[in-house]
Amino acid sequence: MAIEQNFNWNKLQNGSDIRGVALEGVKDERVNLTPEVAKILGRAFVMWLSGKLNKPGAKLILAVGRDSRLSGSALMEATLDGITDAGSQAQDFGMASTPAMFMSTITAGFECDGAIMLTASHLPFNRNGLKFFTARGGLEKQDISDILQLAASNNFEVAAVKGAIFQRDFMSVYANQFVEQIRSSVNHPTNFDRPLTGLKIIVDAGNGAGGFYADRVLAPLGADTTGSQFLEPDGTFPNHVPNPEDPTAMAAICQAVIAHQADFGIIFDTDVDRSAAVDSSGKELNRNRLIGLISAIVLQEYPHSTIVTDSITSDGLTQFIEQDLGGVHHRFKRGYKNVINESIRLNNEGKSSWVAIETSGHAAMKENHFLDDGAYLVSKLLIELAKSRLAGKLLTDLIANLQEPAESQELRIKIATADFQAYGNEVIDRMQTFAASQTDWKIVPNNYEGVRVSCTSESESGWFLLRLSLHDPVIPVNIESNVAGGVDRIKQRLLSFLKTQQLLDLGAF
Repeated sequence: MAIEQNFNWNKLQNGSDIRGVALEGVKDERVNLTPEVAKILGRAFVMWLSGKLNKPGAKLILAVGRDSRLSGSALMEATLDGITDAGSQAQDFGMASTPAMFMSTITAGFECDGAIMLTASHLPFNRNGLKFFTARGGLEKQDISDILQLAASNNFEVAAVKGAIFQRDFMSVYANQFVEQIRSSVNHPTNFDRPLTGLKIIVDAGNGAGGFYADRVLAPLGADTTGSQFLEPDGTFPNHVPNPEDPTAMAAICQAVIAHQADFGIIFDTDVDRSAAVDSSGKELNRNRLIGLISAIVLQEYPHSTIVTDSITSDGLTQFIEQDLGGVHHRFKRGYKNVINESIRLNNEGKSSWVAIETSGHAAMKENHFLDDGAYLVSKLLIELAKSRLAGKLLTDLIANLQEPAESQELRIKIATADFQAYGNEVIDRMQTFAASQTDWKIVPNNYEGVRVSCTSESESGWFLLRLSLHDPVIPVNIESNVAGGVDRIKQRLLSFLKTQQLLDLGAF
C-alpha cells in the first residue's frame, strides 16, 4: 500500500513520541501507522541522526526493539528495512524494553548511534508507535516534529550498498546490570551472589515485555518467583491492561501477593518504562506511596535533594519529604518529559535533584542518566527490601509517617468546543478569580500548571487542582480531603462555579 498524497504525518506526533493506529478492527479508528509508514520513519531517523552527528548514514549503527504488540513484528521489519536502505547497520534486539533501547547507546560493546523502540505503552492493542533515542537520551518534541517533516518530504537517497542486520541479545546484558547492581548494593554478608534468597517476589508483566525481570534478574539473585503471572508476551493483553495505574491491573498483582503470601509484588507497563509495587500485606505502593518510598531511599543517599514530581501529588507527600526526610518537594507539570527536564534544569542551576517522578509510575534518577526505567526503580526498592530484612525491619517502615488523604478523586470534564485549549485556559483564569473570592479557599503559589487551591475549612480540609489536559479537550480535576465527606463538599462548591461555564460537559460530576 502506497502512502496517500495528503497523508497527515503530523497526526502521528504525540509529544516526544510517535503513536498511531496500527491495526484495523476498532470502530472509527483508521489505520495510519502501516509498515510503509514505519519504513519511511526509519529512513527519516537515519537522515536526522546523520545531520545531528555529522556522520554519513553508512557509518551509523542503530538498534531496534519492540514490545509484545501484535503489529510489532511487521512494523519492526519495515523499520529495519528503512534503516538499511539508508546504508546504516541495524541491530535487531527482538523483544525489548524501552529503557534498554536507550542503554544500548551507552553500553560498552554496543554503543549504538541511535535506537528505536516500537511501543505504544499502555494504549489499546491496535495502537503502536516509535520512541527514538541517542546517547543524550530520548528525543524532544521538536526533534519528533523535524523527523516527521523529513518523512513527509520522503526525499531519500537509496544507498549504493544496503546496510546489514544483526540479531543481538542485548536484554541479557541489560538484565545482568541489575543483577550486579543489586548484589553490590545489598552486599549480603553471607550470600553475596544470591542476596534475595528467602524472599518471595511476584512479577506481573501484563503480557508485555517485562517478563524478563523474573527470569533474568530475580532468579539469579535467589528470589522465589512462584506465583508470577502474565510473563509471556501476548499482544492481545488477555488478562488486564498492562498499566500500573489501571485499577484492575493493580488488583491482580495485589491479589497474587496475598494468595501466595509473597514478600513483594512488582507490576510493569507494556514497555517497562513504568512500574509500581505491592507490599507484603497486599497494599499498593503506587502514586504518593511509591514517590514517598523512593524519596526516602534517595534522601538517605543524597540528603537535602529536591524531589521533582508532577502537579497532582498530595499535601501529605510534601510534608513527608520536607519535614520528615529533610528534602525539598518541587511540584511541576504533568508529563514525564516535563518532570525529567525540570529536574535536569535544577541540577544545571546548581540545585541538587536526584529523582524526577510522576504519579503514573514514570521515575527517572540522576544516577541512571535521568532515564525513566521501571526496572531500575524496582531494583532500587529491592535493594532496600533486602537491607531492611537484614536489619529486621519492613521496607514500608520508611514511609510510616507519610500522611495519606482520607479521600481522593479525579474527574475529567470534557470541553465542547474545537478551540478547547483557549477555552480551557479561560475557565482556569475564571476559576482563579472565583477561588480568590472564597474566604476559606487559598490559591497555592508557585504552581506551574492550572490552578491549585487549598481548602482550609475543617469540613473540607483538602485541596483541588484544575488543569488542562496535555493533548485532549479535557479539564482534569483532582480533589483530595483529609476528612470523610470532604471531597463531596469540595465538589459541590466547584460545581456551582462550573455550571456557569457554558461549554463544559459536567456529566463527570
